[in-house]
Amino acid sequence: MINFRDITLADKTWMEPIYRKSSYRSEEYNFNSAYIWAEALCYRVAEMNGFLIQKSDSYNRPSYLYPPGEGDVKPVIEAMMQDAHDCGHGFLFFCILEEQCKLLEVLFPDTFQFWQNPDFDDYIYDAQSMITLSGKKLHSKRNHINRFKSEYRDWAYEPITPQNMPEVMAMSKEWLTTYDEPDNKTFQYEKIALDRALGDFFNLGMDGGLIRAQGRVVAFSMGDRLTDDIYLVHVEKAFIDVHGAYTLINQQFAEHNAANFTYINREDDSGDSGLRKAKLSYYPVMRAGKFAASLKLKDS
Repeated sequence: MINFRDITLADKTWMEPIYRKSSYRSEEYNFNSAYIWAEALCYRVAEMNGFLIQKSDSYNRPSYLYPPGEGDVKPVIEAMMQDAHDCGHGFLFFCILEEQCKLLEVLFPDTFQFWQNPDFDDYIYDAQSMITLSGKKLHSKRNHINRFKSEYRDWAYEPITPQNMPEVMAMSKEWLTTYDEPDNKTFQYEKIALDRALGDFFNLGMDGGLIRAQGRVVAFSMGDRLTDDIYLVHVEKAFIDVHGAYTLINQQFAEHNAANFTYINREDDSGDSGLRKAKLSYYPVMRAGKFAASLKLKDS
C-alpha cells in the first residue's frame, strides 16, 4: 500500500511546485485548497517518482485525484490501483478533468468508465470583466454596488491583516451561526474548511480582503494564484441582509488581487441551486468540467 499521510503546512514546500508545474485549471490542484479542505474531506497525500498522489476518504467512498507531476505517470497510477486493491475497496478517480480522461484512455485503453457531475465544475471568468463589471449583462451588478455605496458612504476595502483578523473571525462566526444548515453535509464541511482557512491564513500566504461599513466588517474574501493566468478565489462571505455586500467584495477583491491575471476561478457550486444561479449571473467564460472514473467491470 502507498504510505499516505495527513497534509501539514510543511508539505507546502514540495506540493505547491508540483501543482504549479502541472498548471491544471481546477481548484483541486492548489495547495491552499487541499490544505483548507483536508480535514473535512479526509485528504491524505504521498509522493512517488516526482508525482503527488492524493486520496480522499470522505463520503465513505475512498477516491483518488489524478496525480500531477512530470514524467511517466503510468506506473504511478498502477500503484494507486494496487493501493485500492490492497485496501479492499474499488478504484475511483474524483474530480478529474477532460484532458486527464483522454490521457487515461491512451494509457489504459478500454479500462475506465467516465461520468460527469456538473455540481463540481469550476466557474472561470474573465478577470477584467469581474473588475469593471462593464456591459449590459452586468448592469444589475453595478446597480447593487451603487446602492451599497449610497447607503454606506463610509464604506472601505481593507486587506486582511493581523490587526483586523479578529474582526474577520468574529464575522465568520456570526455568518456561520446565522446561516447554519445542520442537516446539510456540504455546509458542515464548509464550516470546517473556513475555520481552517482563517486559523492558518497567514501561514498559507493567501491574499485576503474585507469590506467595512459603519465600522463593521460585512464581507470578506480570500484567494491566491492557481496558474500563471488564473487567480483562485477560495472564500467569499457577506451578510445577505446588507444589500450589495456580496457584489462589492467580489469586485473589490478582484480589483485588488487579480488585476494581473487573465481569468478568475470561483470554484464550483456543490449542487446548490442558489449558488449556481449566483455564479451564472456573472457569465463565466468557461467551465472546468470534472468527471469521475472507475474501472470497467470485466466480463466473467
